[in-house]
Amino acid sequence: MAEARDRALPPAVLLAARHRVLDTLSAMVSGAKLKPGQMAIQYARSQGGMAEASVVTANYQTSAVNAALANGMCAHADETDDFEPDTKAHPGCSVIPAALAMAEREGRSGMEFVRAVALGYDVCCRFLLALGPDHVRATHRSAEGTSATFGAAAAAASLARLDERGMRYALSYAAQQVSGLWSWVGDTEHVEKAFDFAGMGARNGVTAAVMVQMGFSGVLDVLDGEHNMLLALSTEPHRDMMIARLGERFFVTETAIKVFSVGYPIQSALDAFLTLRREHQLTPANTRSIRVRLPADGASVVDNSAMPDVNVQYIVAVALVDGTVSFDASHSLERMRDPQIVSVKSRVELVADRSLMVPDAPRSGLVEVTLMDGRTVSHLTRHPPGTKENPLTTEAVNEKARSLMAPVMGAQRANALIERVNGIESVRDMRELRALFTSL
Repeated sequence: MAEARDRALPPAVLLAARHRVLDTLSAMVSGAKLKPGQMAIQYARSQGGMAEASVVTANYQTSAVNAALANGMCAHADETDDFEPDTKAHPGCSVIPAALAMAEREGRSGMEFVRAVALGYDVCCRFLLALGPDHVRATHRSAEGTSATFGAAAAAASLARLDERGMRYALSYAAQQVSGLWSWVGDTEHVEKAFDFAGMGARNGVTAAVMVQMGFSGVLDVLDGEHNMLLALSTEPHRDMMIARLGERFFVTETAIKVFSVGYPIQSALDAFLTLRREHQLTPANTRSIRVRLPADGASVVDNSAMPDVNVQYIVAVALVDGTVSFDASHSLERMRDPQIVSVKSRVELVADRSLMVPDAPRSGLVEVTLMDGRTVSHLTRHPPGTKENPLTTEAVNEKARSLMAPVMGAQRANALIERVNGIESVRDMRELRALFTSL
């Protein structure tokens, strides 16, 4: 961790990191206009604080801790942020806001920033693998909240230029702050979910790094001894996962960039359904019923959720009626009440299928459609667009970012920000980007 800021990233890893930075920035900008983002921006403004870092779309600066929290909640406000299939973690929405806040606070370069992001992704996912993602969730805790704190702490500590002792202290302060319950599934407005998945972890990570940077001492090795973090958070920790293929496997290359702004368990099902709709000219008039099969561990999250973007029945109904799922439709409570959508939604059945819980395609989706004439057609999407098995091109990432940011900040500024991020390693000071994503 201490040496990561001085180590060059392989070209493919650098490209992947640029893609994730741009993808998360666009999620922050679009999410700033939804309730979770708006509430977070108002909260950070009310807290005041030293003018260290910026908040997306806002006209004020605040402390790095407050900026990380607000930008994190914006990043996960609209389900457009990235997702790691093995752990089910969402690294970008906590790691990148934390890194951005610290990079602004310290005036770090784009290269230091992007290396810190890559480190944060690694620590986020490796610590969760060491704890056991399924174990964490089985104890009613939020695996996303747990991993977010560690990833954000690593990125922030790198940009604080902590030495090895400082990194040890930062991990200890991160461990003391780890929290999050799976009760977020009961959040009907996505506000607490955005805090749990992103804002909380980004805040915790920056807090840990800044305290240590200011001279706070702590426990030198929170990973060993009688009361160590791994034993506290897991009954069967897998320590080897923290360093397995370290320097060879970079998790920033493995997260899935979402094509649609919906919960990740829905991505494959939506891709499969839209494929069937195109191939068979499906309409509400010729479609009798739709059966969606999802891996059992993800089906419960998206089964008739009160949140539109995490409700597979609603999303598939919109896809049948509209032929796509727009950003507006995926976040519209009003559209959920539309009589036509309600009628079509009643034809959509979700099946939690344990046979789809396979390691090489953990978020696949099988859709079976029965037509009015009795025929049945089906399609299985194992890896939707944006996964490491089916990656997006730079042009596709740019287009997604443009579609999310231009309605908020205008096409000219969106294009300028996209251009700067695509060359982020040449940015001398990350503060140079402020004018492109704020209203200062």
